Amino acid sequence: MRRPFEETAPAVKPAAKPATPYAGLGMLPVCVVLDHVRSMYNVGAFFRAADGVRAERLYLCGITARPTQPAVAKTALGAEASVAWQHYYDALVPLRMLAARGYQIAAMETSDEAVDLFDWQPRFPVCVVFGNEVDGVGDALLAGCQVHVRLPMRGFKHSLNVATAGGVVLYELLRKYRRLAEAR
Repeated sequence: MRRPFEETAPAVKPAAKPATPYAGLGMLPVCVVLDHVRSMYNVGAFFRAADGVRAERLYLCGITARPTQPAVAKTALGAEASVAWQHYYDALVPLRMLAARGYQIAAMETSDEAVDLFDWQPRFPVCVVFGNEVDGVGDALLAGCQVHVRLPMRGFKHSLNVATAGGVVLYELLRKYRRLAEAR
């Protein structure tokens, strides 16, 4: 019988049951910057994924919709209430702030110097930057990122939907963070 909540809940288990590998992991030291993400449904999906991994915060920048807009809330299904978020018109503001606090800033982009997501060894805490669905991460933001990371695309298309890519990246970061915690 499947029990997804019981298997992955961060809550403390009774002494008779072994703790999950996520027990005691705490907040995932990952922030997400969304810059000029057009679709409210994509924004809502980011809230769901961020809630699923217990990411620290979403930074909604430029034209990116906020949770007060009905389509965001429709897709987020309540996750907009459990994930911290802030809005900035200029995405460079949170990037600079997070870099000053020691976050590794990583653009999710298929640039020439991008490393494969599965080969990337993030330095936590991490800020991952996602750009517009059509144009990607803008040049000014790319210049402010310490590393560029790409998802392996083996088919005929060169990219995934931004929210789908976000889910893949966030869960890969959770996997890598859990491995680091287990090694300690």
